[in-house]
Amino acid sequence: MTEYTYPIIFGVIVGTLSRILMLRTDYRQYPTYLHGRVIHISLGFIAAALGTVAVPAIMEKEFTAVTFLTIAASQFREVRNMERNTLTELDAFEMVPRGKTYIEGIAVAFEGRNYLVILTSFMGTLAYLVFNIWIAVIVVILCFIIIKKLMSGSNLKEIVHIEHCPIHFEGAGLYVDDIYIMNIGLPERQQEILKYGMGFVLTPKNFDIRTTIANFGQRQAILHDVSVSLGVFHDSGTPALVPLIKRDLDTGRIGVFVLPQDRDIDKAITTIGAVPVLENAIRKPSESKASKKEGTPHANRESSSGRYHNEQSKD
Repeated sequence: MTEYTYPIIFGVIVGTLSRILMLRTDYRQYPTYLHGRVIHISLGFIAAALGTVAVPAIMEKEFTAVTFLTIAASQFREVRNMERNTLTELDAFEMVPRGKTYIEGIAVAFEGRNYLVILTSFMGTLAYLVFNIWIAVIVVILCFIIIKKLMSGSNLKEIVHIEHCPIHFEGAGLYVDDIYIMNIGLPERQQEILKYGMGFVLTPKNFDIRTTIANFGQRQAILHDVSVSLGVFHDSGTPALVPLIKRDLDTGRIGVFVLPQDRDIDKAITTIGAVPVLENAIRKPSESKASKKEGTPHANRESSSGRYHNEQSKD
């Protein structure tokens, strides 16, 4: 045993624990199978070992050992590709697919979590060697708090107002509030949709969010999460019963049409509000140079547009 034995064991244990902390199964049902958990915990153990061993290597002035971290980075990128390919293959068999944007977000999250494991192991081992085990425990707790913070991204309820609006037909046109969804000509389908369908309108809280919720990937994520959480009244060969989201071009609002098996309005609003805001869908047009040169905050245009829409609705 050397002076590095206990710090290395400590770093590997806390790093693996941090990966287990981040490996959770929720309504997205992934990863639920045992082999998937084993794969991710094993990769977390490897990441913890790499982050831990780097500290004694630096202290012994073996700086070439740090190059192993670059190899680890390339391997974790392969993990990202593996997750992307797996979920893409599985997506073809979903009743309501996740969409490529959602899948890419999940793949990026799995890659990023391995880097957080390396950071936790590195900081824990460094604190153990420089100070003592009690300082190392405090550092690891701080790392766990940071990990929990980084894992919790924003949700839709933070950026939009969600309102339930009953669906209705105007001739053959299906509407959610005043947002046109699609054309349904068969009276039998119209009766099914009126019986099982639900409509919601998502109103953006500022100008930037208009672009974010207009993203097709973000819209598909909403439909997928609602369908997974509340079920879906739909089967193959019935295109008229496919959930859809359409956009109001004047105001940037989006109308959500779903056919859930559990038609609880409060539960549906809660589910939509909990949909994660996808990193790849976030846009900030107000930060562009052209917008700043105008000198007119987008918020003003947003409120003006909203007033114009309300006046039109009153007319």
